[in-house]
Amino acid sequence: MATRRGFELTPPTFVVFIISVVLAVVAVLEHYAHISVPLVSSSHVFDVLTVAYVVLLAGVLFRGI
Repeated sequence: MATRRGFELTPPTFVVFIISVVLAVVAVLEHYAHISVPLVSSSHVFDVLTVAYVVLLAGVLFRGI
C-alpha cells in the first residue's frame, strides 16, 4: 500500500513574516486611521492586504523562502 504525503508546512522566515506584517499594518492604517501612505491609495488597500497574505502564504508553503 502506498503512503501518501500531505503538505509539509514550514514556518516562514523572519524577513517574510516582517514584510507581510508591515504590508498588513500599512493597509489597516490606510483604511481605518486614514493615514496617507505614499505608495498605497485608499482604493488599493484590499490589494495590499492580499499581497501581504500571499507573501505569508508563500513563506509557509515553500521551504527556504
